[in-house]
Amino acid sequence: MTTTELPGRVDLSGHGIDAAGSVYRNPTTALLYEHALARGDGRLAEGGSLVVDTGKFTGRSPKDKFLVDEPSSTGRVWWGEVNQKLADEHYDGLRDKVTSRLAAADVLYVVDAWAGADPAHRISVRVITAHPYHALFAKTMFIDLTDEEAAEFAPQAIVLHTPDVEADPAEDGTRTGTFVVLHPGRTELLVGGTFYAGEIKKSIFTVMNDRLPLEGVFPMHCSANVGDDGSVAVFFGLSGTGKTTLSADPERSLIGDDEHGWGDSGVFNIEGGCYAKVIHLSAVAEPEIFKTTHTFGTILENVVVDELGRLDLDDGSKTENTRAAYKLEQIGNALPAKRAGHPSSVILLTADAFGILPPIARLSREQALYYFLSGFTAKLAGTEIGVTEPQPTFSPCFAQPFLPQPPAVYARMLGEKLDAHGATVWLVNTGWTGGPFGEGERMPIQETRTMLRAALSGELAGVELRTDELFGFGVPVAVRGVPEKLLDPRATWRDPAEYDRKARELAGMFFANFTKRFPDVDERIRAAGPRA
Repeated sequence: MTTTELPGRVDLSGHGIDAAGSVYRNPTTALLYEHALARGDGRLAEGGSLVVDTGKFTGRSPKDKFLVDEPSSTGRVWWGEVNQKLADEHYDGLRDKVTSRLAAADVLYVVDAWAGADPAHRISVRVITAHPYHALFAKTMFIDLTDEEAAEFAPQAIVLHTPDVEADPAEDGTRTGTFVVLHPGRTELLVGGTFYAGEIKKSIFTVMNDRLPLEGVFPMHCSANVGDDGSVAVFFGLSGTGKTTLSADPERSLIGDDEHGWGDSGVFNIEGGCYAKVIHLSAVAEPEIFKTTHTFGTILENVVVDELGRLDLDDGSKTENTRAAYKLEQIGNALPAKRAGHPSSVILLTADAFGILPPIARLSREQALYYFLSGFTAKLAGTEIGVTEPQPTFSPCFAQPFLPQPPAVYARMLGEKLDAHGATVWLVNTGWTGGPFGEGERMPIQETRTMLRAALSGELAGVELRTDELFGFGVPVAVRGVPEKLLDPRATWRDPAEYDRKARELAGMFFANFTKRFPDVDERIRAAGPRA
């Protein structure tokens, strides 16, 4: 694989970088492949995907995320364990280390792109890195410029990326050598001490989560798709709940798989690519995503590949968090505009490893806000040291690590959107049935798809609902094509009394979490939770 592309002409001195080596602006995918392979940063797999190893970090480092405490933003920031303060002087010192490393690099890659498919609410993003695979990741995950846009480009947000630079906690005010730092006043980000590429995209999502509410736009950690009839659905959910898998429905057009805004004209994708978990990916259950793993331009992170380039998507020996980054257009039914109208359906996804929640339930407005603020899913036994049974995870707005502002800001915006557009809200459990993890089994994906299609088509609008005595939401008594027993989780357990005990236990977890985190919430929302 060769290329004759010459270094681009881009002056980086305005960023404090007097580049000594070659600078490639908006390099081609072929060039980045060539450089990554030449450096030994990746391997070529069957079909042409690029397989890379992210080193000791195989996921994000949320405890190493900081926001600079500066006058223009400090009054709106949700300070605490999510948004830790970093002093301006520490930021300047850390920035000097980052820019010095970039200036000394033999080759720099500058990726200019958009974040936000709606021209009224997009920002121009520049990523500067010395690592070709990370440049390819940025090129994949953000929205491409036209030639005319590239000629007039001026960055509004800048990511200075140096994974091989480590902070000195005593000197730089960080927790460890890893750092992901946002300076809200400059809209500038420093990423270092970790080769995990996901930090690049999530740092810009954090920027959008701060900026969009100021413009009256609701930022969402969700996937989105649209039917032939124009009906839009958004799918909120944490990692592993099915956000990417369920939105990539061959019968609907994909708007995006992870980050969106909901403005006055409807929903728009913030990104230009997808970043899917691929552990145990199936060509039968997830055909569209599976195809991308064998395609030129796709980056596979920490996926096992043999000496012949054959992939083993079932091998989690390195990590269960194996990932594929690919352009949205690689999905056959992707919507080119990355924009559509206002959602008629809002789906809250949870992977309940306790096996308590029903596979689908309809929520009232107040229940929707309660479960949105709760952001519940469950960690599985064996996924972390010391985790021997399912443990609840509550991530407000299904996005806690990426929220610069308090959760109440985003919940208020969701409530306003529901009031304005009348969307129906569904809670969908993609976790376990017939018992908890280790005893029951994973919710069958085909049945989940059947229930979702019925919900999105309006088929469930008039069906009989039973009110769950403990959780209060409405559960369909019957869904065409789905075994009735599956709709009643208690009926799937061998011991109904044990189900009742575990259900009360889970309800108590919801109650304790909500009482601790949201003591001042509207009483109507609090009352919409489980009857603990």
